[in-house]
Amino acid sequence: MALTAGIVGLPNVGKSTLFNAITQAGAESANYPFCTIDPNVGIVEVPDSRLGKLTELVKPKKTIPTAFEFTDIAGIVKGASKGEGLGNQFLSHIRQVDAICHVVRCFQDENITHVSGTVDPISDIETINLELILADLESVTKRLQRVEKMARQKDKEAIAEFDVLAKIKDALEDEKPARSVEFADEQMKVVKGLHLLTSKPILYVANVGEDELLEAESNPNVQKVREFAANENAEVIVISAKVESEIAELDGEEKEMFLEELGIEESGLDQLVRATYQLLGLATYFTAGEQEVRAWTFKKGIKAPQAAGIIHSDFERGFIRAETVSYEDLVGTGSMAAAKEKGKVRLEGKDYLVKDGDVIHFRFNV
Repeated sequence: MALTAGIVGLPNVGKSTLFNAITQAGAESANYPFCTIDPNVGIVEVPDSRLGKLTELVKPKKTIPTAFEFTDIAGIVKGASKGEGLGNQFLSHIRQVDAICHVVRCFQDENITHVSGTVDPISDIETINLELILADLESVTKRLQRVEKMARQKDKEAIAEFDVLAKIKDALEDEKPARSVEFADEQMKVVKGLHLLTSKPILYVANVGEDELLEAESNPNVQKVREFAANENAEVIVISAKVESEIAELDGEEKEMFLEELGIEESGLDQLVRATYQLLGLATYFTAGEQEVRAWTFKKGIKAPQAAGIIHSDFERGFIRAETVSYEDLVGTGSMAAAKEKGKVRLEGKDYLVKDGDVIHFRFNV
């Protein structure tokens, strides 16, 4: 899937440290603004325990997880919407991503300069949100001026778009993001076509100090972020970018031992990847055979032929049936043969909506 999440935040909040930990791509990280000028793109595997269990059952020659793309976008500063700093460049990079992971500094460290001089997570969030709102307001206002002329000529499409733009403009002028406005399904098609910064789904990443991770919920800065996010119906992931960078250097058992010593079951990065995956409405189906067990990313709501096309266009073009069993049924019966004997394997047609966890063998002919 060609979907990507952008990691944004003010300078020196731990953005690039987090990105490095996610992708181990070595993005430059330094204690000054604009150290990341060009967006860094990295691929990270999506953690999924089901893949390991399927591998145990099928014993394939290889196992291939699905992956997800993150883009590290340089730190935004106040005035970015007016071109301050590298504002225009940064905003264009955000426009290209599908979701936003907003990293917020919730730790104190006198050795790491805060761009505004003091740690205030809500002020930081509002600074970036306002820049995105102002950028959207400018583009919406310009679009409104063009569409209004056509609407006056009784053009039905222009009238429909004008109504949408007017509602968004009212929200933006009230310093509310476009995603806070409710629209009918038909209107949402117009909204998506506008590619607004503030219409993108968002989650907040509260970055705490290494020694604060276990007691993060008592951190007043984390509490403030959670309260703010709750008003937007947004999720908050609490991580320590410094700890995650240490975890990223470990393998297998070493990683498990380190997490156990820290007293946590799952790394913050795994939580972040999974949360971002869900934020974009993505899910996973599997193919399983002697050659390989593989996870495939799909957008929730697609039908079997389109899911087949993710593997190869020929699979979609010549789609006949999808031989399908749920992950739970396959694991519960112990093998594909046993699942078939117990009637758990189904033959699904072109209208079948693929579900998360489906294990599928596509039948096709071209």
